Amino acid sequence: MNARNIFAAIAVILGLLLAYTFYWGTGLKGERTSLIQKNEMLSSEMEDLSELKMSLEGEVDSLQLAYEVIAVKNDSLQGSLTDAQRSVRRKNATIKKIQTAAKSTENEMGSLRAQIQTLLNTKSLLESNIAAVQAQNDSLRTRTGVLEANLQTASQENEALSSINNAIQAEVKNLTLANFKASAFRVEVEKKKPKVTTKSKRARKLNISFDLTNVPAEFQGVRPLYLVITDDKASPVQMETPIKAQVKVNGQPTDIMAAEAKETNIIDSQRLAFTHELATKLNAGYYRVAVYTDIGLLGATSFRLR
Repeated sequence: MNARNIFAAIAVILGLLLAYTFYWGTGLKGERTSLIQKNEMLSSEMEDLSELKMSLEGEVDSLQLAYEVIAVKNDSLQGSLTDAQRSVRRKNATIKKIQTAAKSTENEMGSLRAQIQTLLNTKSLLESNIAAVQAQNDSLRTRTGVLEANLQTASQENEALSSINNAIQAEVKNLTLANFKASAFRVEVEKKKPKVTTKSKRARKLNISFDLTNVPAEFQGVRPLYLVITDDKASPVQMETPIKAQVKVNGQPTDIMAAEAKETNIIDSQRLAFTHELATKLNAGYYRVAVYTDIGLLGATSFRLR
């Protein structure tokens, strides 16, 4: 190889080396520029990170302080919670006692309500009874007034009846044979149907019965008996077929107007009866029936029609 070729090869090699060096230098410069930019960026980031670190450190300090404050508050709250729990337990116990007392009170109130209702019912019943008694009292006052009036009328009627009976008794005593007389008189007034009545408008028939007891032998035997019916003025009642007869009263002949007459076999003791159909309706008032025989008045009684 000649020197020219060698120098040419060397020149080529040097050129290549120079080109590579230039290329490498250019690349290195670009890489350096890039590194510088990266370094600047990293420095900026480092500054930012430093600032962030400082900021975070401040925040951490603040948080640490806040944590400590919160921890203190937490301890305080824990104590308050314990106290509150105790208070709640006490309040729960108190509430339970109150509920028990309330339930007992409710039961007592229920019992009181029942007692009050019973008392109200009793009050209502008593008021009703009082009203009924007042009504009865008013009725009784009215009835008392009527009864007083009736009593006065009855008293007057009794006086009239007593007067008639006294007259009858006096007459019987004076006119009847001492040992031959009628007793135990019974007068029944019947209406149209065979039922007893005391109403004058319904009177249709009279049934009169009496006893003859311990009749002496001289008065026994067949004798006429006469039934005489008169009003309170001694006037004979109206009759369809009046029977005129004459009897002896205390030995004196006496005319009578009899409603009924019959021959009867008088014995020692017997119960006799007369039945008389009324000719007309009788007025209300007192009437007298008397039984005669041929030798005198045997007895008499009175009755009333309303």
